[in-house]
Amino acid sequence: MSKKALLVIDIQNDYFENGAWELEGPVEASLNARKVIDHFRTNNLPIAHIQHLAADVHMPFFQPDTAGVEIHENVKPLESEKLVQKYYPNSFRDTDLLEYLKANDVTEVVVTGMMTHMCVDATTRAAKDFGFECTVIGDACASCDQEINGKVVKAADVHHAFLGALSFFYANVQDTDEFLAA
Repeated sequence: MSKKALLVIDIQNDYFENGAWELEGPVEASLNARKVIDHFRTNNLPIAHIQHLAADVHMPFFQPDTAGVEIHENVKPLESEKLVQKYYPNSFRDTDLLEYLKANDVTEVVVTGMMTHMCVDATTRAAKDFGFECTVIGDACASCDQEINGKVVKAADVHHAFLGALSFFYANVQDTDEFLAA
């Protein structure tokens, strides 16, 4: 039987209004993530909160000892829930996340978080490569505009392109209501 765990990736203050790296729609995404968190709490399923820390002083966000690095109040972990701190987009790299999931007999991960095009993507792909079935809750994730070759790609297009790519092989992509209704 499949055992699910929830990954809440980098829903941190710097991604919200007046943060150092504001995304499009972080409040809505965090509130949807909270609904999924509540579902996992009600069903006593494992939850791992991921917190990204700046790898160096030149990174424009998630600097230690700032309010921006803190996990946003909408998704604050409980004392009993796993907190994984990381320095790379892939939440498995140089962390104990894989060991935590294995120790809890997890076979499927449900992914929420920020940024869709970076840490959500990298972590979901790694999880699939480690053999986990993956579900990404698309409306519980957020992104921002990206620039390539002098052209701006709007946040909504970035978000949907990455979700579309993940849905091709790496994950079942659902919205919050669809996931909670299943």
